[in-house]
Amino acid sequence: MKTLLFFWVLMLMLVLNNTNLMQCSVSYDKKALSINGQRRILISGSIHYPRSTPDMWEDLIMKAKDGGVDVIDTYVFWNGHEPSPGNFNFEGRYDLVRFLKIVQKAGLYAHLRLGPYVCAEWNFGGFPVWLKYVPGISFRTDNEPFKMAMQGFTEKIVNLLKGHDLFEPQGGPIILSQVENEYGKLRMKLGQEGYNYMNWAAHMALSTQTGVPWTMCKDDKTPDPLINTCNGFYCHQFTPNKPYKPKLWTEAWSGWFTEFGGSKTQRPVQDLAFAVARFIQTGGSFVNYYMYHGGTNFGRTAGGPFITTSYDYDAPLDEYGLIRQPKYGHLKQLHKAIKLCEPALISADPIVTQLGDRQQAHVFYPESGGCAAFLSNYDTDSGVRVLFNNKHYSLPPWSISILPDCRNVVFNTAKVGEQTSHMEMLPSNSQILSWESYNEDVSALDNDGSTITAVGLLEQLNLTRDRTDYLWYKTSVDINPSESFFSNGELPTLIVGSAGHAVHVFVNGQLIGSGFGGRKSRRFTFSQKVNLQQGTNKIALLSISVGLQNVGGHFESWNTGILGPVVLHGLDQGKLDLSWERWTYQIGLMGETMNLATPSGISMVEWMDSKIAVREQQPLMWHKAYFDAPQGNEPLALDMESMGKGQVWINGESIGRYWTNYATGECKGCSYTGRFEPPKCQVGCGKPTQRWYHVPRSWLKPSRNLIVLFEEIGGDPTKISLVKRSMNTICAQVSETHRTIKSFQVESYGDTVQEFYIPKVHLQCAPNQRISAITFASFGTPVGTCGSFEKGDCHASTSSAVLEKKCVGKQSCAVTVTNRNFGRDPCPNVLKQLSVQALCASITN
Repeated sequence: MKTLLFFWVLMLMLVLNNTNLMQCSVSYDKKALSINGQRRILISGSIHYPRSTPDMWEDLIMKAKDGGVDVIDTYVFWNGHEPSPGNFNFEGRYDLVRFLKIVQKAGLYAHLRLGPYVCAEWNFGGFPVWLKYVPGISFRTDNEPFKMAMQGFTEKIVNLLKGHDLFEPQGGPIILSQVENEYGKLRMKLGQEGYNYMNWAAHMALSTQTGVPWTMCKDDKTPDPLINTCNGFYCHQFTPNKPYKPKLWTEAWSGWFTEFGGSKTQRPVQDLAFAVARFIQTGGSFVNYYMYHGGTNFGRTAGGPFITTSYDYDAPLDEYGLIRQPKYGHLKQLHKAIKLCEPALISADPIVTQLGDRQQAHVFYPESGGCAAFLSNYDTDSGVRVLFNNKHYSLPPWSISILPDCRNVVFNTAKVGEQTSHMEMLPSNSQILSWESYNEDVSALDNDGSTITAVGLLEQLNLTRDRTDYLWYKTSVDINPSESFFSNGELPTLIVGSAGHAVHVFVNGQLIGSGFGGRKSRRFTFSQKVNLQQGTNKIALLSISVGLQNVGGHFESWNTGILGPVVLHGLDQGKLDLSWERWTYQIGLMGETMNLATPSGISMVEWMDSKIAVREQQPLMWHKAYFDAPQGNEPLALDMESMGKGQVWINGESIGRYWTNYATGECKGCSYTGRFEPPKCQVGCGKPTQRWYHVPRSWLKPSRNLIVLFEEIGGDPTKISLVKRSMNTICAQVSETHRTIKSFQVESYGDTVQEFYIPKVHLQCAPNQRISAITFASFGTPVGTCGSFEKGDCHASTSSAVLEKKCVGKQSCAVTVTNRNFGRDPCPNVLKQLSVQALCASITN
């Protein structure tokens, strides 16, 4: 009996052992991450689930997959998930489990950047504001209250995801997790406390036993076994802190964020592709685009402060989830080329040889045979012709050619063969009707019983706890009738010192002016001549936050609001300091208290015809109207150019903050060559930083949708319109040196790779559109860019006819760029190209 029992125990142990062996696993060595024992070159893209809506998630993730992405990367947003201590939110845009299951359904992996500090141009860096008020707390250092709270949230998320089998060893998509975020500089500043905290954070993360590797970005002291990673525009010079760790790039910045009052930044795809190829050729094995889809800072989620509601980031998928060409397509071709080299990249170190003064070849010879090569030209001005493997190759400036078999070029980072898509905001034919307004009456503060009174100026966040952007500061000053300014006309000056982001100043119920800070200098001083009356004068200051600090050392201790001094200059007695007078405080707006932004709250007040408010340009106005949902499926946006500054809601859902703040900067055009920085490629100077505000279709009903906005300084709501974001114009340029792809076998390791052989122009409209017209076509030597093409000295007269025959009426078309296709060679012995511009039109039933 004992022998039989021993046999069954032994068999059970073998079964359990085999079961464990069958489970998925993630590990790493110096070359790459390994999934189920197989090294992988992985392409990742950041998509933040709260910056889009659940109905958008699957489409975004599938477009990322089609673009060659293997991994979806996201932060986890503590303040969204735990808005108050112990009260958790995993619904709607914060349904993390649903998001990850969509990733899994698509057959992709996930990198979960748990933080829980995220930075991310997100309000308070992702920390909940209540955390600031935990007794004795100090953020991101060796502080017990902070560590206890951080561990509690981390374990909450890990256990939630384990419960849904979402980590890779459970069969789920998560192959990597990140703890902390860009901690290196702060660790050095904090000294031993920072070092202790970093090691504690690493140990705490490992204790959660997720079964997948953990990472820390931008900290070269990351302790084993965590992997330190790189963030930046370029990471080819980065090396891990131990020789047995892989080279991972967790943030390859695809563009840059935008601040109200600043211009927009666009990163040329040629430079981005060059940076990624350069990273891969130097041994990199994991690249994450930050962002692949940036999305929208709905509500009051933007942090910084002064970050716009749009978080477009010039990403391959734009704010609305539409494909941005040529960035998306060019990167897709890059990813294909890299994957063709994967067998060599994961099994061999590069051999680097000089091909010229600023040219190199990185060649990979795997033990199994074969060869892959990256030919680089670092010259920013000149293209070169190099000799490699007994063949000549032309390399444009600042470019890399990829040769999966060391002979055939399948991709060059500077040669963009993808079409350019021009997105336009077009009228939706859905009118916003019957605007009505309600005045946020400043005098109503006198009669409100929910005010707080104190001597001196109080810090804003201590009162609001970030439940609102708005805090009223109110006091009064008595002016003697004998003051000389009544007779000489030299008005006194009111000076208000603020550590906040904006202030609107009212004297005796009238707006006398506004002051604004900036991201580089949060503190500002408002100074204005003021016409005071004899006797009691009421001074009311509406202090406004525009998103809380998201980065810096101990930013939980930074103050905001009217911190003074508040003084009157020019009185007979000299300076009158009001800073330590008795002040009355009102948290938020009366309209917020009455929930005027919601369908149930609008009946709380009497509304008037908006024409009166528009005519008088009254500040602090609530406006409301109704509209029907436009037909179609194009993304929608509000055109807010006619307004000033405030917030807007649709059916009670917050679109976010708007501000028609005109962009400053130097918009001088942009060359892709040379090192990229955000000031290099600016657009939009002299125009509103943000004009259009994304309206998710899932927030709309078929009819009678309620729009409510709170306008701080004026504006004309009757000119607000609802527009559709549409791809109406598409362009493509392909020269005779551009090639399409055919397959062939690499004898050494039997993989199918591709070579270029016949150049083609590809045009493609959106799925619900067809090519309606060819507005420009020239095979020869055309010049200019999309929207401004012109014929050159060489031009085939049949160009337009050929394109019209091949393309008009179709959703997509391809036209071969050869002399035969256009009848005859319009200029022998001249390198020619085909430039095309076409219109896309929606299909009508």
